[in-house]
Amino acid sequence: MEATDRSYRFLLLFFNCMLTFGSYFCFDMPSVLQAQFTGVSNCTDNSTKYDESCECEGCLGMSNDDYNLLYAIYAWTNAVVVIGAGFLIDKLGNRIGLFLFSFLCVLGSSTFAAGVFFKGTSAMLPVMLIGRLLFGSGNGSLTIVQNRITAYWFRNKELAMAFGITLAFSRLGSVLNFFMTQIFEDSYGLTWTLWAGAILCGLGFISSFIVSFMDIYGVRQLGDEQNLQTESKKLKVTDIKYFSMSYWLLALTIMFFYNGVFPFVADASDFIFEKYKDKYDFSKRTSSILAGAVYDVSMVLSPFLGGLIDVIGMRGVLALTCALLTIPVFGILAFTYVYPLVATLWLGITYSFAAASMWPSIPLVVSQATVGTAMGLTTSIQMIGIGISNLVVGQILGKSQDLSREDTLLRWKYVMIYLLANSLACVATTTILNLNDKRRGGILNLSRKQKMAIAEQVAKEIEEEDERRPLLRDGSKPSIN
Repeated sequence: MEATDRSYRFLLLFFNCMLTFGSYFCFDMPSVLQAQFTGVSNCTDNSTKYDESCECEGCLGMSNDDYNLLYAIYAWTNAVVVIGAGFLIDKLGNRIGLFLFSFLCVLGSSTFAAGVFFKGTSAMLPVMLIGRLLFGSGNGSLTIVQNRITAYWFRNKELAMAFGITLAFSRLGSVLNFFMTQIFEDSYGLTWTLWAGAILCGLGFISSFIVSFMDIYGVRQLGDEQNLQTESKKLKVTDIKYFSMSYWLLALTIMFFYNGVFPFVADASDFIFEKYKDKYDFSKRTSSILAGAVYDVSMVLSPFLGGLIDVIGMRGVLALTCALLTIPVFGILAFTYVYPLVATLWLGITYSFAAASMWPSIPLVVSQATVGTAMGLTTSIQMIGIGISNLVVGQILGKSQDLSREDTLLRWKYVMIYLLANSLACVATTTILNLNDKRRGGILNLSRKQKMAIAEQVAKEIEEEDERRPLLRDGSKPSIN
């Protein structure tokens, strides 16, 4: 199979998608198992402290604050690591990044699972936090390698669709987590459930070998190896200062939008159970399934949206529309008792359009040589925001588990209002992004037909310029190459 074949690109895309299937399954396992992580009803002293007298059967006795710290440390680690990871990948190539970061995912998920062995001791939380730290170091950076490979192999051809398929595979891992983890935990217990997540991360490590081989072989077949090495040698970390205003606005847009989605999903299972259990008689498992609907929609829609956006363009306009339409979601959750599936499906739709339009826009506003660096910096900015949001949510909910139902629901309302405020900030940045993009030629909103017309016009102008140039001494014309 030749590297120029369409089938080769899509086979590579399949294994590229498998890099993060297991890690995305593993990432939100605490959300599904939040009741087991924070449960204290079977503890002999009924406290949230790690004490030898706490003898939970199937629960760890964490406070809500400590539980949210599991997500916050993942985000903070990403924020620090991915900047250097993106530059490292651009400088040294995909192979090193694939092996290193997929291995960190396996190591981190295994350490996190091992933390359960320290249940009831003061060592449990630190061990699990170290596991999330290592996992965050690998997963966020692995996504950058994944996006860089996708951007290279699908540049100027089905780029948004390829990003959409990649996201769909990742979300398939998330969806299976929300559907199957609680069932698996009921049958085999918390310890085996967490270790099963670590085993799934091993799929990414195996896939990294296949992707590495196919990427290296394909680049050589295309004769592009020397060019990529030359561009990598020229790359300097100070090149960040040359990133355009469109890039920085796009990075802020992504941060504010994801500030609403990820912290919500992290706590959605517990929120839905606490707020709606009396009205709709929800079980813990039903709450988890309803919370996972955000990713269900994303898994189904992302590939189709990517293909659609490749054709129509309008990335900036879609980003603004998604931000505007997300505002009512948190309003419904904060102030009404409308069946929560309405809000989670709605959020899933806006999230799908946002992801399919925002992330594929990055290669359009930076050079090919700096895609990894740009992706890394964007992920860092995104994770700084998510990390702050997780801490804010944890502080709003607090450590105490002895609150009255009225006080608990009031705190959840404040959480939804905070997430709504992030959506409003996203509206502001996307508005400025579109105004700036229009001033610079509207590259984000160009359709495929418009891009082709511009490319033909540029080629025609180059040809006409070539025709007007004087002949060389040997009678030939100068080459545009």
